[in-house]
Amino acid sequence: MTARRFELPPLDLLPAFEAAARTLSFTRAAAELFLTQSAVSRQIKTLEERLGCALFERRTRALRLTDAGQDLYRVTAEVLDRLRRTVARLHREPPPGMLTVTTTPGLASLWLIPRLQRLRALHPQIELRIAATNDVLDLERARIDVAIRYGIPQSQPPGAVSLFGEEAFPVCSPALIAAPSQRLETPSDLSRHVLLHLDYPSARGSWLDWETWLTALGVADLQPAGALHFTHYDQMIHAAMAGQGIALGRTPMIGQLIRDRKLVPPLARTAVLPRAYFVVASALAAGKPQVQAFTAWLQAEVALDAGLDAAP
Repeated sequence: MTARRFELPPLDLLPAFEAAARTLSFTRAAAELFLTQSAVSRQIKTLEERLGCALFERRTRALRLTDAGQDLYRVTAEVLDRLRRTVARLHREPPPGMLTVTTTPGLASLWLIPRLQRLRALHPQIELRIAATNDVLDLERARIDVAIRYGIPQSQPPGAVSLFGEEAFPVCSPALIAAPSQRLETPSDLSRHVLLHLDYPSARGSWLDWETWLTALGVADLQPAGALHFTHYDQMIHAAMAGQGIALGRTPMIGQLIRDRKLVPPLARTAVLPRAYFVVASALAAGKPQVQAFTAWLQAEVALDAGLDAAP
């Protein structure tokens, strides 16, 4: 006679068994499951009766799994763990129109977020979620559709789309240098001002580091009026707009701020940076219409910026 496919004990008894087998205590299992100790004990007894074998050896103030109990525990623990992880994944499943994008906090705050109204007008069906971090995330594992990554071209994966490069130069609020006593016309005039620093390891020795700039400007021994240090680029730029000092700006990230005269470049000196920004799509999401639409929109925004900067 063929065994019935669903010849199983009541599945609602298994969580109590798994908790009791893992903790070897009906009392601790009851606390985990928000049940009474007697309720857990009854569920275990019912399970044993349905299976026709003992699962625990009940000793004075102690429990021990029988051989049958150990066999059932191994399978039950694995199945319940897989079930919990699957349910958690399904619970996090984004809605069909959701597009998750990761990029650096600086690019998100200064370049991407200010222009999202244009994305919404063009693609109202896209529900955007921004995960801003300096970490390079595994897109598939983190369930992220698109990354806008900062790095050298050689480090980008196949299929990465070039977005824009960068130039760096000193910037400040127009109000900061309006007074004659605060003029900033030559590199030596930096001694009148507070310098805003970005503190992260790869900045040192690069064009994002004031020491590099002061050496290139011929004033390596300059003593500024003070210094402020920041761990996030957007924080430093907001401090510069507030007139708190001179920052090292990066275009096109601050291009609109310069066009709006919220920031000005007081010294006619720029440096082309070796790193650039690239769009990378997750292998699981590359074919999604919203990913393709978002990538095309990003490229259109870059072209728009280039046109504005080239205009007289």
